[in-house]
Amino acid sequence: MLGTLRSQWILVTCVVFVLLNAILVANEFYWLNLLPAVLLVVWAMFTAVDRLMLFIAFVTPLSINLEELEIGGIGVSLPTEPILVGLMFLFLLKLSIQSNVLDARIWRHPITWVICIQLIWTAVCIVPSSMPVVSLKNLVARLWFICTAYFLATRLFEDRRNMYRFGHAYIAGLAIVIVYTLVRHAQFHFEHDPAHWVMTPFFKDHTSYGASIALFLPFALSEIVRRETSRSMRGLAFFMTALLITGLVFSYTRAAWLSLVGALGVFLVLKLRIPGWVVGALMLTAGGVYWANHEQITIALERNREESSDNMGEHVRSISNISSDASNLERINRWNSALRMWKERPVFGWGPGTYMFQYAPFQASEDRTIISTNFGSLGNAHSEYLGPLSEQGALGLLLMIALVAVTVVVALRLYKRMPRGSDRSMFVSVFLGLTTYYLHGALNNFLDTDKVAVPFWAFTAIVVLMDLRYPPAEKAATKG
Repeated sequence: MLGTLRSQWILVTCVVFVLLNAILVANEFYWLNLLPAVLLVVWAMFTAVDRLMLFIAFVTPLSINLEELEIGGIGVSLPTEPILVGLMFLFLLKLSIQSNVLDARIWRHPITWVICIQLIWTAVCIVPSSMPVVSLKNLVARLWFICTAYFLATRLFEDRRNMYRFGHAYIAGLAIVIVYTLVRHAQFHFEHDPAHWVMTPFFKDHTSYGASIALFLPFALSEIVRRETSRSMRGLAFFMTALLITGLVFSYTRAAWLSLVGALGVFLVLKLRIPGWVVGALMLTAGGVYWANHEQITIALERNREESSDNMGEHVRSISNISSDASNLERINRWNSALRMWKERPVFGWGPGTYMFQYAPFQASEDRTIISTNFGSLGNAHSEYLGPLSEQGALGLLLMIALVAVTVVVALRLYKRMPRGSDRSMFVSVFLGLTTYYLHGALNNFLDTDKVAVPFWAFTAIVVLMDLRYPPAEKAATKG
C-alpha cells in the first residue's frame, strides 16, 4: 500500500488538494485556489526568471490593487507585487553570495549611482521621519521595483530580443485594459466624468491610465517604422498604435497629452541634432522670461474660464485654467502644501511616503477647492519632484532632478554616436517614453505604483545597456 502511494504521489496530492479545496470553497474560503499559480511562480523564480519577467510586463496593466476592492484594506497589487517581492529577495540573496551577479559596468554607470544615492538617502530619512513605519514600507516598495525592473531587467535585456518582448508584453496587457475601458466608457457615450473611473479596477483613475499609455505610444509607433518588422507584425503594430491613441484621447488626461507634445519636441531635437547647449539656453531664456513677467502671465491665465468637459477643444483649453478648474486648483493646493511642509522640515522632510498623511494641516484657506478634504485623504503631492521635496527635503528634490538630468544627458550623447538600425530605433522609443513621464511627473506622481514604476525602471535599464553597448570612441579604444 505504501509503495503504491509513493509511486502515485502526484495523483494522491492532486486528489487531496481537490477534496480539501472543495471543502474550503463550500465554507466560502477561496484562497486555496491560488496555490497552483503560486507554486508555478515559485518554480519560475528558480528556473525561468526571464519568462517570469516578461509575464510581469504582461500582467502589470492587468494587476488589481486589493485596496481598491476593499479586501481588508491591503494595498497590494496582484499578481505583480508579490512576484516582485520574491524576485527582490532572490536577487539580494544572490548578490550577497555572488558579487558578479551583474555586469560591473552597470554598477559604475552614473545613472546607477544616482539611483543608489536616492535609495541611501531614502533610508537615512526614515530615522527622523514623522511616521517611520510608513517610510520603511516606502523604501521596501521602492526596492522591489528597482531590484527587479532595473537591476534584474539588465540581465533580461542582455538578449536584445527581450527588449521588444517586454514592450510587446506590456502593450498586450494594456490593450486588454483599453478595450475593457472603451467598452465601459461607450455605455456612458464617452462623456468626460465617467472617464475618471471606467478603467477601474485595473487602474485607480484616468491619470495613471493615461500616463501608462503615453509611456508606450512611442514604442508602438517605432514598431510600425522599424525595418525588421514583418508585414503582419507591422499591421498589428498599426492596430495597437491606433488603439493606444484612442485610449489616450478618451482618457481625458491632459497631462498625458502635454507630455506627448513635449516628447515630440525632444524627438525633433534628436532628429535635427540640435546641440544640448542650445536647448539649455532656450530653457534658461524661457525661464527668465517667465520670471520677469510671471505676474502678467498669471493674470492672463486667470482670465481663462474654460472648464474640463466632454468637448475636446474646451478640455484642451482648460489646461491653463487656474481660476475655476477644480482639478488644476487642487494641484496648486497640493504643490503649495508640499512647499509649506518643506519649509518646516527643509533637511530631512517629513519622511518617505508620508505626504498623504501629513499635508492636511498645510492647506491654506485660499488654496482649498471644492474637492479638498479636511483630513487630506485624497492622495499624494501630484508631483514627482515636489513630493520628494516635502518627504525627503531639498536633497530629495535634487536627486530626482539629477536622475532625470543625468539620463537625459546620457541619452543625448548616446544618440549622436549610435548607428542607424534597430538598436537606435529601440533606444529612441524608450527614451521618448521616459520623456513623457519626466514631463508628466511635474503634474502627477505614480512611481509608487507598479503600472508606471515597472516600465519606467525597465526603460531606464535599456538606456543604460545601450550606453554600455555603444561607448564613446575614446572608451572603446581604451577597451580595445
